[in-house]
Amino acid sequence: MFSLIYFLLIGLAAGWLTGRILRGRGFGLIANLVIGVIGSFLGRFVFSLLGFGSYGLIAELIVAVAGSILLVVIAGYIKKR
Repeated sequence: MFSLIYFLLIGLAAGWLTGRILRGRGFGLIANLVIGVIGSFLGRFVFSLLGFGSYGLIAELIVAVAGSILLVVIAGYIKKR
């Protein structure tokens, strides 16, 4: 149970950081937070496919932010179409 809460907090922080990094390309605070949580799953999945693991707070945050940025870019591309 604690690991799920920890994972969600990392995702929320990643969503906020993604919104700060990609100014003008985000979807608002609440949507960025949700994208951060979903992007955490995506980042973990993509990094595991590449053979990388994340151990520790900073590494997990980097993976979550990378996944969130990837998700925002994909969502922006879909939104344009």
